[in-house]
This record gives sequence, structure tokens and C-alpha cells, in this order.
Amino acid sequence: MTAPTNPAPPLRCLVTGATGYLGGRLVPELLAAGHSVRCLVRDPGRLRDHAWRARVEAARGDVTRPDTLAGAFAGIDVAYYLVHSLGTGRDFEATDRAAARAFGEAAARAGVRRIVYLGGLLPRGVPPHELSPHLRSRAEVGRVLRSCGVPTAELRAAVIIGSGSASFEMLRYLTERLPVMVTPSWVGTRIQPIAVRDVLRYLTGAALLPPEVHRAFDLGGPEVLTYRRMMQRYAAVAGLPHRVILPVPVLTPGLSSLWVGLVTPVPNRLARPLVESLRHEVVCAEHDIARYVPDPPGGLTGFDRAVELALHRIRDADVTTRWSSASVPGAPSDPLPTDPDWAGGSLYQDVRERRVIAPPAELWRVVEGIGGENGWYSFPLAWALRGLLDRLAGGVGLRRGRRDPARLRIGDSLDFWRVEEIERGRLLRLRAEMRLPGLAWLELSVAPDGDGGSRYRQRALFHPHGLAGHAYWWSVAPFHAAVFGGMARRIAERAEAAPREPAPPGATIT
Repeated sequence: MTAPTNPAPPLRCLVTGATGYLGGRLVPELLAAGHSVRCLVRDPGRLRDHAWRARVEAARGDVTRPDTLAGAFAGIDVAYYLVHSLGTGRDFEATDRAAARAFGEAAARAGVRRIVYLGGLLPRGVPPHELSPHLRSRAEVGRVLRSCGVPTAELRAAVIIGSGSASFEMLRYLTERLPVMVTPSWVGTRIQPIAVRDVLRYLTGAALLPPEVHRAFDLGGPEVLTYRRMMQRYAAVAGLPHRVILPVPVLTPGLSSLWVGLVTPVPNRLARPLVESLRHEVVCAEHDIARYVPDPPGGLTGFDRAVELALHRIRDADVTTRWSSASVPGAPSDPLPTDPDWAGGSLYQDVRERRVIAPPAELWRVVEGIGGENGWYSFPLAWALRGLLDRLAGGVGLRRGRRDPARLRIGDSLDFWRVEEIERGRLLRLRAEMRLPGLAWLELSVAPDGDGGSRYRQRALFHPHGLAGHAYWWSVAPFHAAVFGGMARRIAERAEAAPREPAPPGATIT
């Protein structure tokens, strides 16, 4: 059986986990498919940063509190279960089991037509007692939901490749931070990773499964790779040197998770269950889901392409989405503003804020006049030296100056920066074009302080590329107080020193 060719009627979908990694990406996919969405959340306020917030209904509730669920299911056709405790707490398996039972029973009472659950891909031939607690619990949640009397599709996936996925972030940090690594033996485990865009395709399509479909499906991408091979392929896509990986058998899962915690910012409560799940091979036993949700015309996304999308190597315009809040991401692989702080790769920041006794218009005039003949308002020798070093390395240096002495526009070159975003009177964001082992931005913003003066905020952001990028940041960090601190101070002083005509009686300053 294949998916229907005629347009399906819109469905009313309930999504749990909308503030999480997959839920936050599934909601816009369902909306794009024409469905209406209600999000079940403990705190509806946590949805406010999502671009789709105004298009969905929020229902306050908690799957661990059955008395809060009844209203959320009213009028629902399809309910998505995308929550799990991921090994938090001593009794997390009992908590997961009880929550799934409460969810399934509430769905049955409300007459929901289908439940869709995303679980973990299970290793073949491994008895339940030998599974990691994390995988064992996820499998049990699937069994509980399938026993509630509502047709249920349990989709099982292993490592999901996409910015923000805990599995992908662990892979990212290990590979980028360690050119040479002594690793646990599980780096030889065979895994069938899948791109997040393909997972979302299956999740969205599962809403339209025929009512007689009541089973689990394995989800995997087109390649089976060892974890070691995934790290090497990641390094190649990211433009990093070949990684030297030396597996040793003595690191237990517990020690491995501590090792991961030292090397990466992924919290240990997430790293430990992920590491424990890598003890066994996780490869799809079937691809039956394609009978109902056909693969895309070009086939499923390969590993390298999935990594490219996660790293934004395809769309240069999107590269700042996560760190500069330039725009709302438009693809499942893009970072979301609501992703955890440790997701999206390392980001170093130098932030300076000052109150300026000058109106915002005067402060903005100084900000927009930066660079070129006006210089960078601090430590001229340091800027000149940085420009010289950039030219010696084959870069543009400081020789480009600026197009206009007073006005900037998007796309202008500005010494060894380029204007990436400008909101006149409020925000100037520059992207570095000097030779760097990473990506860098300088963001200058102006806001009124309510007393006729201004607030000036300055952010220097650096996303390192490999170990060289981390070394670069820390090598220049001691000079930041003089360079960036001096810049903020001199910009404020210049704005305050500018001659101003007194405001006429009764006028207000905005």
C-alpha cells in the first residue's frame, strides 16, 4: 500500500514535546501539510520564541499528571508522543511507563484515531534485560502505547543527524575538539543514522496511516556506518584534518560518559544514556514504512549531505541563524532559538554594555560611522597589526575602507568586515572576512534607556573551526578588554561629546 494520491483532509494534531528538539521542528511541518496543531506543554510561555506560536493552540498539561490531560485531547485526530525522561532520576523507567499509560488512556477515552510515537531503534537479537535502561524504557513506552486501544505507529530511529540533536551534538563536539583521541571500544559499533528531515517526513506522513496499521517501524538512512567512520566523515565534511582515533577496551559506559562530559558540553544526564545505547549495533531490520510514506524522489538523505545541512555548508546566508538571531530558520536541519545552549556548536562571546548620556540618534551616528577613516575607536595599533597579519595570510586586511563615510547598507565591505544586517538606528551586525579558523561577527546595538539617554550593547561572537579555532580564541582573549572594552568606551565617549542643540521646551526625546 502507498500513500494516497488525493489530498488528505486536514487533521487536528496534538503534539507533546513541542518545546523539545523534534517537537519544535515537527509543528511547522504539520502546519505546512495543512493540519491544525495543539501543543501540550507544562508552561505555554515556553512556546513564545517559536515563529509558529500564533498559529497553534496551547494546552497546559503534563503527561505525568493524568488529571491534566482530558481537555488537551478534545477533538483531536492524531496525537504525537515525543517526550521521554532520557534517564533522569532513579525511577525514570517507572515514570516513563506511567506517563505513556496516562497518555494512551486519555487518547482512547477521547476517541483519538491514531497515536504516533518516536522511539529508539532496537538492536536485533538482544534480550530486553541486556539493553541500556534508556533503550529498554523507550521500547516499553512503545508497548504501553500500542496496548491502549488506539492504532499506534511506533517509529524507531537511532542517531538523528541535525543541529540540536543530542546524538549529533555529541558527534560534533568529539570530532571538532579532538584531532587525536583515545576512545571507547563502542566507536566500532555499526549504526544506521538518519537525517532529521527524513525523520520529520515519516512523522508527518504517519498521521495519514490507514487505521489498520498498528505496529513499530524501523527508521534509518541509506548508509550503515561505525561511529568511528561517522567521526571521520564529519571531519571531512567540516573541512577538518583526518582524525586519529585509537579505541581502547577498558572504558566502561560510565567512564565513557564522563569522558564525553569532559570533552563536550552535552550534559551527562544526556550523554550517559546515549553512550550506553551505543554498546549494541543498531541497524534497521526492515524499511516497511516506505509502503505508506514513500521515500523522497531523490532518495533518503545521505550522511554527508545531512552533516552539510546541519553545518550550514549549503546555504551561506543561514550560517548565522543560531548565533546572531538573524532570522527564523527555514529547514529542519537549522538551529532553533529554543535549542539548548550547548547545541549548535561552540560559540564564544565577548559582551559589553554601557549606559550613554546621549540620545539614541547621536549614539547611532557614531556606531554607523565605524571603520574606514574613523577607525575602530580603540587600540589602533592592535587593529593595524591584525590587518597586516591578515594581508600576510592572503586576506583583505584593512585596505578596503568603506563605501560612504557616514552611511552603511547591507552588503557593504567595511575594512575586513562586511555588513550582514542593519536596522537603522538600532542594530549593526558585521561578519568577519579576515582569515580566521572559524566564523566571527561583531554586533553593535542601540536602544533608548527611558531617561533621554541610550543603552549601548556590543557583542563579538566567534564560532571556532576545529581545535585551531579554540586555540585562536583563547590566544586573543587577553586582549579583549583593551580592544572590545576600549571600543565600547570610546563609542560612548564620542557620542556624549558630540555638540547638541538643546531640546525646545516641552519636547520629548525618543
